[in-house]
Amino acid sequence: MEAIVLNRSQARKIILHAAGLSQKAQFGTGIEAVYRVIDHLGYIQLDTNYVVERAHHHVLFARVHDYQTEWLAALCDDGDVFEYFTSDAGFLPMHDFRFSLPVKQAFATQGSTFTKSESDLMKQILDQVERDGAVMVGDFENDRLEASSGWWDWRPAKVALEKLYLEGKLMISRNSAFQKVYHLPLEVVPPDTDQTMPTDEDYARYVIKRTLGALGISSVKEMAWRARRVKGNLVKRELEKMLQVEEVKKVMIDGVKGPLYMLPETDVNVNIQEEVFILSPFDILNVFRSRLKDFFDFDYQIECFVPAPKRKFGYFSLPIISGERFIARMDAKADRKKKTLIVHNLHFEPIQIDEKTITKFVHNLQEFILFNKCNDVIFKKSNNNELLSMIRKEFF
Repeated sequence: MEAIVLNRSQARKIILHAAGLSQKAQFGTGIEAVYRVIDHLGYIQLDTNYVVERAHHHVLFARVHDYQTEWLAALCDDGDVFEYFTSDAGFLPMHDFRFSLPVKQAFATQGSTFTKSESDLMKQILDQVERDGAVMVGDFENDRLEASSGWWDWRPAKVALEKLYLEGKLMISRNSAFQKVYHLPLEVVPPDTDQTMPTDEDYARYVIKRTLGALGISSVKEMAWRARRVKGNLVKRELEKMLQVEEVKKVMIDGVKGPLYMLPETDVNVNIQEEVFILSPFDILNVFRSRLKDFFDFDYQIECFVPAPKRKFGYFSLPIISGERFIARMDAKADRKKKTLIVHNLHFEPIQIDEKTITKFVHNLQEFILFNKCNDVIFKKSNNNELLSMIRKEFF
């Protein structure tokens, strides 16, 4: 079977359209559009970092310009969306619930064995939830026997709750302070939801189709990442079978190492608008650094995990894209007390950026400032004072 041959511009447009970034409000507006985004991408990564608005809200705001953060909670409360830890923590459409079951089974059978005290505590907590209803970590006394040695040195009750959650015996919602509330699954999952365990083959095919639907063009590595919690998964084997019957197509792109794949119904001549988007580091477009280099010539790394002396662009720099080019990265922090967005560093890429693009960026930044519940912005520094001066004139 012949591979589809594309140039890199065509590939970028396919990737951006799949990511929901081919135009402003590609999925429409309102809470219905929020659901359409989650349903299309299949997964919105959750992150607790609150330097600017949390990543899952940021991802949705970039695609639904009238987005309200309470809409995500409403979709969860209505049983349309649920939170779980698949490749990472995130939000998924409820009709995909059955495909979370192999991951839960993997956590129950492939992880480390429990001590008797851990198993006893898990049973005790599960009995309590069945008897008295949902719980939070704060409902349990501090049962730590030794002093904490850091973030992840959780006390036993927290460990037990998380294990019960990962194994699927409990599910979580979030309160207004973004704290986890642990429920029995029957309190969260609508009764008409399909809860049958998929076969290994069906799970692999689900991962392949979901990955290609969200990424547009993908390597096996990215598909495998989505299924990484399930050891011994059949993604590679099922991909070969799907190729044979043309349920998946091979793609060749000049200058990009393969093999690469896409769904056969993908529009290879998709058009995109020259819109500007300020993106989260955890946006589906940004989570695979090699893709950014290969397709967009954009060398990006989120530096909150990098020691301060080694940071080049800042603690939490946000990628900024215009059309099919990344034009800048913005290290920003929302000072919520002063209602001011502080831009510590606005670093432009070494490309030509015209006034029209700057005007669109300013408009997007104005919306981003309000989204972060701020009224003002302060620019600390930039590597391009001429462009920064143009931006400042739009604000002051």
